[in-house]
Amino acid sequence: MEKNNKKENLQIEKIRHSLSHLMTMAILEIYPKAGLGVGPVIENGFYQDYDLGKTDKFPITQENLLKIEKRMQEIIAQKINFEHHEMTFAKALSFYKKDKYKTELIKELKKKGEKNVSFYKSGEFDNLCAGPHVKNTLEINPQAFKLTKVAGAYWRGDEKNKMLTRIYGLAFSTKEELDNFVKIQEEAEKRDHRILGEKLDLFVFSELVGAGLPLYTFRGALILKELRKYINELQGEIGYKEVQTPNMNRAELFKASGHYDKYKDDMFVVHSHYTKEDFFLKPMNCPQHTQIFASKPRSYKDMPIRIADFAQLYRDEKTGELSGLTRLRCFCQDDGHSFCMESQIKDEFKSVLFAVKKAMTTFGMNYKIRLSLWDPKHPEKYLGDKKVWTKSQTMLEEILIENKIEYVLGVGEAAIYGPKMDLISKDSLGREWQLSTIQLDFIMPQRFGLKYINSDGKEKTPVMVHRAIVGSPERFLGILIEHYAGAFPLWLSPIQISVIPISEKHLEYAKKIEKQLQENQIRLQVQDEAETLGKKIRTAETQKIPYLLIVGDKEIQANAVAVRQRGKGDLGQMPIQNFIDKINNEIKNKI
Repeated sequence: MEKNNKKENLQIEKIRHSLSHLMTMAILEIYPKAGLGVGPVIENGFYQDYDLGKTDKFPITQENLLKIEKRMQEIIAQKINFEHHEMTFAKALSFYKKDKYKTELIKELKKKGEKNVSFYKSGEFDNLCAGPHVKNTLEINPQAFKLTKVAGAYWRGDEKNKMLTRIYGLAFSTKEELDNFVKIQEEAEKRDHRILGEKLDLFVFSELVGAGLPLYTFRGALILKELRKYINELQGEIGYKEVQTPNMNRAELFKASGHYDKYKDDMFVVHSHYTKEDFFLKPMNCPQHTQIFASKPRSYKDMPIRIADFAQLYRDEKTGELSGLTRLRCFCQDDGHSFCMESQIKDEFKSVLFAVKKAMTTFGMNYKIRLSLWDPKHPEKYLGDKKVWTKSQTMLEEILIENKIEYVLGVGEAAIYGPKMDLISKDSLGREWQLSTIQLDFIMPQRFGLKYINSDGKEKTPVMVHRAIVGSPERFLGILIEHYAGAFPLWLSPIQISVIPISEKHLEYAKKIEKQLQENQIRLQVQDEAETLGKKIRTAETQKIPYLLIVGDKEIQANAVAVRQRGKGDLGQMPIQNFIDKINNEIKNKI
């Protein structure tokens, strides 16, 4: 089965790469002097960058994408072969003497010591390319691809370079796969957390405050508060205690941890008016947590020592890479660290896995585990030597095997100080998100000289387990908005109940209901506007409030409420205490 999957994956990669070439063939018929940037295969499709010069004669619009698509289908029908060959550097540079982009790429290949330059020829089109490609366009289903959008992209991703035209495409083996993916994408657009977040009044961005720095309204802040409260419950169950640490540190802390050398360009620098030393807004909590451990003598009897932190973190992301709540400059993490003995590592991982599984069940998300390893070809990216990495990676894999947990490998996905178990969660649309992580670290405790006294009275270096249950609550809020399409479960909803009096004469009774609900810590609103009943109901439904309580003469007489549940409609009349008991049970069980 695995061999078949690899074969299928390679074939779809060939199809996507070949379609990128066919798109270029169609573009060059319109713009024969176009400069050709990069055109890689990406998840679910491909893209290609072009320097089109002036595009007045055939502007790349959504309508014109269909024309390019049609031309690509005609080229596919010609049964064109893809033929691999090589050129010398001199011949390749001569071939692309009018294309500065390809010339730059060829010169880079020469610097790397390549002997020749790889090309693929398809019909009359010859292109610098390492492949792979299909042998013939007969292998491509002409109905299973679609050009989707046009965007601007700086050459080599550098804002100092020229902005090129990037055309994106989707490609699959069958039309059915393409149609299903397009359907999911359309649904995802309806659920876009940036749009729903504004409609539901959860968060805003301000140019005066800055990009990547969201402002949460009372509704958004309530959801974040509930998320943190739930995470605290989960980590409390497995022995973690919350601490509080400052948002900035002396540079020396990050120099000691190793983060300074690896990440200083991604950290915000802070200068003092009164000293010459540099401070940094912290991008992670682990170096500070080592100092809590180091603050007093520790014994094996104290171990493991588990601490958690919701401090704000700051990362200097490029403005072009910021995206709603899913990529921010300021956020917190449900960050926890366990300082333990080697003999306790397996139990620590098992307890965190238990908490993560419970969380994913609560949020209705499936997940898989990726064992994230270092890249042995680039040891300079990591801290520590090969011996330490071999030991820690073997240990993690043994934990997964012993617990009969299926996993995939992610070479090069490790943290700088150790391997990880990353939990890749699937939302309601089947999209994958890397949320939870558990990381094994032999290196940072050594760098900080952390010690505890073992049962023989000797000093030993503890092991550090880094973990996050959902990662960043702010990022997770963005994911949950889309996962639930804005219709949060009762326990997470900022407004759980909307009380709707039919007319002004029923307002006093509505206020009585309000008081009873507030006494039970239920979040609610009373719609006392001078509007029709229908409009009040529509307003509450637009706000995606889980329950509406409609009160009129009949409800006053029965000391009851008429209950309307989101997604289920009218539930009929119910005594108020019965309703409160129902709601409290749902909140308690996070239904």
